[in-house]
Amino acid sequence: MQFKDTKINGVKIISPVRRGDHRGYFSEVFKDNWFCENVADVRFVQDNESLSIEPGTVRGLHFQLDPFAQGKLVRCISGALWDVAVDLRRESPTYGKWFGCELSAENGTQLWLPAGMAHGFMTIAPGTIIFYKVTAPYSAENDRGLRWDDPEIGIEWPNTASPILSEKDEKQPLLRDLPTYFHVAV
Repeated sequence: MQFKDTKINGVKIISPVRRGDHRGYFSEVFKDNWFCENVADVRFVQDNESLSIEPGTVRGLHFQLDPFAQGKLVRCISGALWDVAVDLRRESPTYGKWFGCELSAENGTQLWLPAGMAHGFMTIAPGTIIFYKVTAPYSAENDRGLRWDDPEIGIEWPNTASPILSEKDEKQPLLRDLPTYFHVAV
């Protein structure tokens, strides 16, 4: 496996190596020791998966508050999506900035988002399945969100002509209306 830093401190792109032949390929997509030594020394407690049937489906931007703030290791196992992290750590030099990349079943790329990030994605292929490991269990009481198309953040989504959103995601607040939830560790 290989990793690459992004413009947001702590957010990393992970590229598992695929070894293939005429039958297909084999790939180690997660190794605990390697991950702890090279990316983040964390413990994953839950795996999540969601299917989005139509291209243009937007899920997010979501995050959870402490003590259930989640680090996420995200990958696409069917189809393709544009995956986004937004830094919500108030003292961070990249506070309010975003990073996005394409995750697909074809490219096998993964994205690591430490706690303190809002996470969201837009599907760019039908029948897209996203799979992600998290460092804290889901907590409805600590679940929060951020508006996916906040002009102040300026995320460059692949297609905003007619996004498909949940009622919850249509009503999320703007960044400027969020209280300070996360701080950069000193």
